[in-house]
Amino acid sequence: MTVEQAPGSVFPDADAFERRDVPLTPELRTAIEKRLGSTRPSLWEASYATFTARRGGTAIGYAVVVEEIGKHRPITSIVGVRPDGHVQDVAVMVYREAYGGEVRERRFLDQYPGRAPGEPLAGRIRNVAGATLSVEALNRSVQKGIAVVEAVYLHPEAPVPLGASATP
Repeated sequence: MTVEQAPGSVFPDADAFERRDVPLTPELRTAIEKRLGSTRPSLWEASYATFTARRGGTAIGYAVVVEEIGKHRPITSIVGVRPDGHVQDVAVMVYREAYGGEVRERRFLDQYPGRAPGEPLAGRIRNVAGATLSVEALNRSVQKGIAVVEAVYLHPEAPVPLGASATP
């Protein structure tokens, strides 16, 4: 799935998307880490491709492309977040591991919609036999995605991040 296709996979009812590339500044890193608390996904992306999903001109949610390491390689996914901060949907864009590809399937991903900010996912998301590390990576991706959307769109504590650019 391409970056252009990804927002429509988590917000199929949207009729327009606005992309904004957001650099991971020190201020944004601090805001994300504060929201994640003891859950520590890796914050190694230089920037995040984010999207505002609109229907009829009204924002219906936000999406962010994130990456987390599975067993050996990064798993790229998009996390859609509703204006109330809950997960709208999740889609795997690129899965690079040799095993555990079941995490790309809808029956696995259907466990994430409705999950709340700060909600522990370990033990609440059914594992996939042979894909424990991929499941953990997806859990971290979802938590990171919610934190990025909160810090950038829903509850920015300051004009975070400085230098963010809008991309057509």
